[in-house]
Amino acid sequence: MFKTFVVAAGIAGLLASAASAVDISGAGATFPAPVYSKWAETYKATTGTGLNYQAIGSGGGIKQIKAKTVDFGASDKPLKPEDLAAAGLYQFPTVVGGIVPVVNIPGITAGEIKLTGPMLAAIFYGQITKWDDPVIVKNNPGVKLPSLPITVVHRSDGSGTTFGFTSYLSMKSAGWASKVGASDSVNWPTGLGGKGNDGVAAFVKQTPGSIGYVEYAYAKQNHAAYVLVQNKNNKYPQPVAASFGAAAAGAKWAQAPGNYLLLLDQPGANSWPITSATFILVYKNQDNAAAGNQVLKFFDWAYKNGDPAAASLDYVPLPLSVKNLIRKQWIANVTSGGKPVYTGQ
Repeated sequence: MFKTFVVAAGIAGLLASAASAVDISGAGATFPAPVYSKWAETYKATTGTGLNYQAIGSGGGIKQIKAKTVDFGASDKPLKPEDLAAAGLYQFPTVVGGIVPVVNIPGITAGEIKLTGPMLAAIFYGQITKWDDPVIVKNNPGVKLPSLPITVVHRSDGSGTTFGFTSYLSMKSAGWASKVGASDSVNWPTGLGGKGNDGVAAFVKQTPGSIGYVEYAYAKQNHAAYVLVQNKNNKYPQPVAASFGAAAAGAKWAQAPGNYLLLLDQPGANSWPITSATFILVYKNQDNAAAGNQVLKFFDWAYKNGDPAAASLDYVPLPLSVKNLIRKQWIANVTSGGKPVYTGQ
């Protein structure tokens, strides 16, 4: 299930064609789509410039920017520096969020079940097949778990959320790492596939006994029950912005070539273990300086004004020092005709 949102011209009719000429086009990750939608709505009202963003998954966003059919691509799976160089692309982070396992188990409420990383890997591999499996029961004393078959729900499209989730499973399970691995699209051993975060959330909502993984905003919007996941300090924090922020607190962006940085399984009692940043992809050498400038102006505005909207959706805004670092990178890395397309205004 893909979503497209368009914040179109505020003055209909006569100005429609002129407005569409300067609107920004982007495509990719569904993970940040809720906050991009909120930012776009306010940005349109403030500046008159609209944003046409297609939430088609990170894999689709990477393909679209490489095909030059959009002004920017969006991906939760950061490209490695060598891949950026090969494609002539530059990437920067926008916000941090959390990937959350969601369940539909009759009688079980949000945060009632605790799972470890190896347990999650065994469930998604199809080795643990019932909710009253002794391994789960032992880790959840006092919780009445039904003898109900587990239905795994995963993404069917190329997905940065899948990259983050399978990267985490690979960290916690050598068997998962060797047999399935980490990617935006893997050969799932079992389960049903849903398109986008909202597709997975919908499947879980419809299927008793199911478990899937979504960005936290989608869990909130769907009032989904989530499980708590054991972190590196053997604690089970709640999946909220403070926990995502705790995981991101030590992130060293200035030391990450190409801004390639994963925030999984970070230390700290309050760190959510499946935390991820989301990224924007643009060409380093812009064919259209005006279009490149519009993209960076939009995200500059979001850096300055978008933190409250991000926080309301349980994303974690980037620290000011990181935003300033990124702005310097824009000047140095995104050019047209040898001149920076970002002017700082």
